[in-house]
Amino acid sequence: MHDIRLIRENPAQFDIGLSKRGLPPSSAEILDIDKRRRAAITESEGIQAKRKQLSQQIGMARRKGENTSVLMTQVESLDKSFKESEAQATKLDAELTRLLSGLPNLPADDVPYGADESDNREVARFGNHRNFAFPPSDHVALGEAIEGMDFAQAAKVSGSRFVYLKGHVARLERALAQFMLDLHTGENGYVEVSPPLLVRDSAMFGTAQLPKFALDQFPTFLIDQKKLRRAINSDFQRVVDRDKKLLEDALRADVDSKSVRRIRARALAFSRQEMRNVVERAVSEGRHLERLWLIPTAEVSLTNLVNDKVVEESVLPLRFTACTPSFRSEAGAAGRDTRGMIRQHQFSKVELVSITTPEQSEVEHERMTASAQKVLKILQLPFRTVLLSSGDMGFSARKTFDLEVWLPSQGRYREISSCSNCGDFQARRMNARYRPKEGKGTRFVHTLNGSGLAVGRTLIAILENYQNEDGSVTVPEALRSYMGGLQVIPGPAK
Repeated sequence: MHDIRLIRENPAQFDIGLSKRGLPPSSAEILDIDKRRRAAITESEGIQAKRKQLSQQIGMARRKGENTSVLMTQVESLDKSFKESEAQATKLDAELTRLLSGLPNLPADDVPYGADESDNREVARFGNHRNFAFPPSDHVALGEAIEGMDFAQAAKVSGSRFVYLKGHVARLERALAQFMLDLHTGENGYVEVSPPLLVRDSAMFGTAQLPKFALDQFPTFLIDQKKLRRAINSDFQRVVDRDKKLLEDALRADVDSKSVRRIRARALAFSRQEMRNVVERAVSEGRHLERLWLIPTAEVSLTNLVNDKVVEESVLPLRFTACTPSFRSEAGAAGRDTRGMIRQHQFSKVELVSITTPEQSEVEHERMTASAQKVLKILQLPFRTVLLSSGDMGFSARKTFDLEVWLPSQGRYREISSCSNCGDFQARRMNARYRPKEGKGTRFVHTLNGSGLAVGRTLIAILENYQNEDGSVTVPEALRSYMGGLQVIPGPAK
């Protein structure tokens, strides 16, 4: 979310920032809504002051025994005006929030201007490409040949963009996650967290997945039992009263006990079915449901650890890491990377999140990027670091470094990590603040996030870069202790 005060102070600079994102100017529209909103607030505050004065006059008049009907009429008129102005202020505030929440973060000054990934700037490169004495296979051919990947059965069970990992390949994925977590917690100073995988709308709004990117996410729905019970309480009571009347009528008719039991059983069965129908209707109509979202990355859960909180500057920076499944609909990537594990609906990722002060966020960004780079260096995977252009950055980012690993089968580098500095953009949406050691009041924190790394893509890179001519795969030395001492994943049986 953007600081409205900064937009008021320098609207031209704000529009320049939007233009770097390929967006039209918006400051005039924003400031018009803001002006009308502030006017409505001022009007309601003025009405409240007048009402307070009239209330005092009414009190004095009553003590003197004077007629207060005229004053009471004025109060009623002010009450009506106050409600109207307050409603107008609320409406304009919601409109301003809607407009601001739909605009991306503005690029930092040193971010290269560009329209897309072709304008990214390479800043570093590590490792040499392996010279293969044979045509290298891609990860799909390698994984399927050793029966470590099953895309066909996953498609039957779950649809496209899913995979079963089995045997040594499944263990390699687990080994990578453990290795990364041990490195980040043992050497890089991050605290391991096991976070929720389902989050509320407010958490997704805080990290800016909502409202703009709802179609890229997976929503789930839970029945809110309290709301449902309240909603059907009257229906339930009606059913109970009706059944009671049936039994009373049967007793008054002096029927035998067997008939009474039969009537009671029929009434009970009917009431149970009716209550089931009530629940089924509520679910089918989407009423009495609470929406939760599967996280697209642990960034959501970890960054929201400071949602609506004030922390002391002395505890900053906070550094968190987690390995979780991530879920993405990939609605905007139809037709891209349809083969293999490059772009899936479900994948594992080790996430890095930092919460720090504005003065330290740039240093923290460099540190986070170095932590992610260290994983690739230890695994001896060739990669490059690029600074993303203004047109290729994520919605929340003000500056992003991408790490791209070399894939021999494609003959090019592919993204394996994005490390982003979001400034106070997410913090304003979450109302996440800190209390400075010196001075009064609070300030918004700066939030940063990065992949350390995407486990599935690291798995792909290892299979392709460490493959042997017979279809076997050498296990990187750093992972062998996690693989029970295994040095080579055997190739396909002859």
